[in-house]
Amino acid sequence: MPNVVTIDMSTPSVQYLCKKDKRLAKVISMVGSISYVPHEEDAYAFLVHEIIEQMLSVKAGQKIYSRLEELCGEEISSVRIAALTDEQIRSTGTSNAKVEYIRNITNAVTNGTLDFSAMQHFSDEEVIASLTKIRGIGKWTAKMYLMFVLDRQDILPFEDGAFLQVYRWMYKTQDCSEKAVTTKCKKWKPYSSVASRFCYRALDAGMTKEEFHLFK
Repeated sequence: MPNVVTIDMSTPSVQYLCKKDKRLAKVISMVGSISYVPHEEDAYAFLVHEIIEQMLSVKAGQKIYSRLEELCGEEISSVRIAALTDEQIRSTGTSNAKVEYIRNITNAVTNGTLDFSAMQHFSDEEVIASLTKIRGIGKWTAKMYLMFVLDRQDILPFEDGAFLQVYRWMYKTQDCSEKAVTTKCKKWKPYSSVASRFCYRALDAGMTKEEFHLFK
């Protein structure tokens, strides 16, 4: 059975965040409870999905990923991707560069360079170092892996456009420099991932389309 994780106002990490940041507390109250399943069982497919979605809208990325799933018989795995030609992968709408990146991940899994089971026991820094050795995986993708596959609790995705959209809305600022974001969100430690999940849900729910009001 999938390991469903639920976080809400009764969760210690959420209570901690609400005490530390009144603006985030308001966002959490607006979002309500969150339930999710970490992608531990489909780590490879998760990385392929993230590569496809880089620099694309969610809708466009999902369309290409769905075509790739269809080519793989609805199960994206390193074995099934390895059996496809570059032309077949390109036929889904994937760029030449991304075909190369998907090949790089596939080869790393096939030859044992990338061991998902071993990475479960790595520190956050070790996971980032291992993944970013593979051409096509940058720090953003590695952070998404830490947060959504390994369910690490203190990841701050300051490189992510979607996260920054919520950050600007919540704090009413246009300064999204790494220094500004890390300084402002320092109070979230050691639960930056938990805070970020609520930010993503707020964006998904369309909350950022209306002006943020702390006391309304």
